[in-house]
Amino acid sequence: MGAVLAALIAVALVVPPATAHHRDRPIALPGATGTEGVARLNGSTFFAGDLLTGDVFRGNITKGNAAKFIDAPDGRFAAGMKADSSDKLLFVAGGPTGQGYVYSTRTGAPVRSYQFQTAPSPTFINDVALSKGGAWFTDSAQALLYFVPVVDGVPSSSFRTLTLSGPAADLSGAFNNNGIQAVRGGTMLVVAHSGNGVLNLVDAATGASTTIAGVSVPNVDGILIKGGRELFAVQNADNQISVWKLETDFLAGRQRKIITSPLFQFPTTVARFGGRLAVANAKFDTGFPPTATQFEVVVVRR
Repeated sequence: MGAVLAALIAVALVVPPATAHHRDRPIALPGATGTEGVARLNGSTFFAGDLLTGDVFRGNITKGNAAKFIDAPDGRFAAGMKADSSDKLLFVAGGPTGQGYVYSTRTGAPVRSYQFQTAPSPTFINDVALSKGGAWFTDSAQALLYFVPVVDGVPSSSFRTLTLSGPAADLSGAFNNNGIQAVRGGTMLVVAHSGNGVLNLVDAATGASTTIAGVSVPNVDGILIKGGRELFAVQNADNQISVWKLETDFLAGRQRKIITSPLFQFPTTVARFGGRLAVANAKFDTGFPPTATQFEVVVVRR
């Protein structure tokens, strides 16, 4: 028995540990010229945008397929996005247009559009967070957030601008405020700062901000908070997603693990489907506009 046990131990020492990489798989976005945002609707349904055309694809992570769902009007972009399954609305950040868009998740029809900034003001509307009573949009070139109220399932024709102060107001980077998530019932916002590689906690009423201690996220892009205080931070140029546990006051956090995949190629945003994550592969490492011939959403285990 001792000899058998010794042999088993010896085998265990030389056989490499199993990884989750064999479960990773790409879902192609047919005809896409780029991608940046991904959002979950419900069940296995996701949306992903074509960054440069504003078109939106609808797919299924279980079936592993996607098709164009929204043929956006000319001149639109599609950066970060979030889907509200209750109100059947899809909110899309419009990047360098200074705009934000709302579409019907039932039909794909445009519902509202907003001009948050106009030329010559620098602007890049980068991401969206659903919150109590509406949706927040970030601007990577302005120390501002924009809130679109939604009442009885209908987006307002107007929006509110929140001026930021503290570390979230730093505009020294090429891209600054980026991913965003609402916490504490929408009274506070966690906002990723790409230029400084940090997360800031923002008061949704005053715009005052504080950097979340213990969280270092270089090249942070989109973020996602699930389970109350578990945060996923997509670190694009690092080809990884770092997972953090935030304290109850959201003022500090500690790293739990790193998720990587050989299929990651400059990932930007993430949506969660139970034990699986859908990750947009922007491929900005090929240039901007990206020169890749295929764009996809990568499904990995979390």
